[in-house]
Amino acid sequence: MAKTIMIIDDSATLRQVVSVTLKKAGYDVIEATDGKDALYKLTGQKVNLIICDVNMPNMDGITFLKELKNKPNYKFTPVIMLTTESQEAKKQEGRAAGAKAWVVKPFKPEQMLSAIEKLILP
Repeated sequence: MAKTIMIIDDSATLRQVVSVTLKKAGYDVIEATDGKDALYKLTGQKVNLIICDVNMPNMDGITFLKELKNKPNYKFTPVIMLTTESQEAKKQEGRAAGAKAWVVKPFKPEQMLSAIEKLILP
């Protein structure tokens, strides 16, 4: 059975690029436009990993991460932050909120897949 990954980014182009990369690698994909949209779409179904932007309208990635960790079904879901932010302070804030990896845009698809494979359990 295919693993499911949620992509949260306010850029449709970026969601599409990541989605195509993941689908080619055999993953199922759920897309969300921001943290609020993502929380709305997380309805208890199994999501194996979440890829989330930091800077988004309505609800940013760090706030989303904190909300996610309060949900029993998703408390242990690994989250990769995919962002243009590369300052150490932001990374620490992300880690403190529960991010498992930090990938800076622009990213290479193979770099993303390698991070995903390390975080998704078989």
